[in-house]
Amino acid sequence: MICGIGIDLVNIPRIERLLRNWEDRFKKRVFSQNEIDNSQRYMRSSERFAANFAVKEAFFKAIGNGFKGNIRMVDIEVLHDQYGKPYINLYGRAKQAAETAQINSIYVSISHDGDYATAVVILER
Repeated sequence: MICGIGIDLVNIPRIERLLRNWEDRFKKRVFSQNEIDNSQRYMRSSERFAANFAVKEAFFKAIGNGFKGNIRMVDIEVLHDQYGKPYINLYGRAKQAAETAQINSIYVSISHDGDYATAVVILER
């Protein structure tokens, strides 16, 4: 049963500015080391960072308590399987929130084109 849907749209040039101005401080506050390493393998890494940022924001919307639950962005890790399909690993308060809500499946879709990256997250009990 679907119990949460979230969607987010991120302006890639905005993420590029954050990466340029705050560099490692921004990356380490928002992304796991796996996300950083995976994103930096690409020529336009800012698209990857923006897409992962969108997934995290979409998760907050889907879970329903967003930043009120003191979930840190770094507690939501966006990875890809061997076929490129995105998935989420949860840690800390994000994991606790999902367990409390009895979430047993998380579906993720990501897209980017031009100046925008978007993500949809669907939570299922």
